[in-house]
Amino acid sequence: MKRDILKIDEELCNGCGECVPNCHEGALQVIDGKVRLVSELMCDGLGACIGHCPEGAITIETREAEPYNEVKVMEKMIHKGKNTIIAHLKHLKDHGETGYLQDGVKYLKEHHNELDYNPEEVLTIVHNHGKAGTPVPEKIINVSHSGHQGGGCPGSRSMVIEKPVSSDHHVNNSDQPSELRQWPVQMHLINPNASYFKDSDLLLAADCVAFSMGNFHSRYLKGKSLAIACPKLDHGTEIYIEKLTGLINIARVNTITIMMMEVPCCGGLLQMVRAALAKAERKVPVKMMIVGISGDIIREEWI
Repeated sequence: MKRDILKIDEELCNGCGECVPNCHEGALQVIDGKVRLVSELMCDGLGACIGHCPEGAITIETREAEPYNEVKVMEKMIHKGKNTIIAHLKHLKDHGETGYLQDGVKYLKEHHNELDYNPEEVLTIVHNHGKAGTPVPEKIINVSHSGHQGGGCPGSRSMVIEKPVSSDHHVNNSDQPSELRQWPVQMHLINPNASYFKDSDLLLAADCVAFSMGNFHSRYLKGKSLAIACPKLDHGTEIYIEKLTGLINIARVNTITIMMMEVPCCGGLLQMVRAALAKAERKVPVKMMIVGISGDIIREEWI
């Protein structure tokens, strides 16, 4: 499977940081005088940062890539220094990637003899967001979302939204809970590598759908991951096909449900999914649903 990934030439990089605010995922940080990619997991390969590097130190390369493996990432990153490892693990923590964080912590502890710094100090800083004093627990399982590290837009930071368990009979029609399980949801901002997409049932909805349907959350979104787009007004939608292909190949979504309005321009969503399926390495069942302006389902079929 081919994937676009960022490459930084540290000989050319002068650490100016011009690229950092233009990484939506906050995966770039200036560390020890050089820009470092602290999260390959969250690099979507869009290259928004490239045009902001005055030294030409950033390029995008397409290479064969296996599914994300935290152990292999740590193997490559561990000798870049303590500060890079701290930034990497904090980035995983801040983005709700608890499983990968635990893998990274385990690797760090198992290879402490190879380091010229104390891994326990690293883990204490990661756990306390840079505050000293409280020892790190044996397992880091509570993920904090307080703050956005390394630049980028806080509104595009990936996170899992945990819902309290409640009985349905306590919910009335005037106070229905949200069924959104993740953030972000806009196609330009989502990352196919995010853990909440893995093995999920994907709902790809036109922007207007949720505003047209009073029962969108309870009946259609519940239990699904979500991506939204407007094929008429969004710019640069060719990247949507790449991201959908990534959701099929990398996240290995189980199914895709397309919900689009009855207006002709919404048909672009279906075209994008078909284009992604043609490029993908695996087949995924796809359901198409046409929503009327009044909020009713006009047509529903598996394609």
